[in-house]
Amino acid sequence: MPGKFDAWASVVKAMAHTSRLMMIDELSRGEKCVCDLQELVGADMSTVSKHLSVMKKAGIVKDERRGKQVYYRLKVPCILNFFHCVESVIEANKR
Repeated sequence: MPGKFDAWASVVKAMAHTSRLMMIDELSRGEKCVCDLQELVGADMSTVSKHLSVMKKAGIVKDERRGKQVYYRLKVPCILNFFHCVESVIEANKR
């Protein structure tokens, strides 16, 4: 049983950064090139690539190279359901 929870923890850890959450939210609207995500989070290319690598390893995003550009999209869009749940927790705590 611990294996299941370890797997859950790795996915949650991969999302546990403001820039990564911003990128996931942006990718919910469709695929983006790394340059678009770099502009979004305001970080250098290597930092953005490292964040994307962490999320790719966790199975959150997938990539596709087209010429010199790499495009990312959500591998499993249902990850957005987690965001809705988090919003519910935040709202419940306001009361």
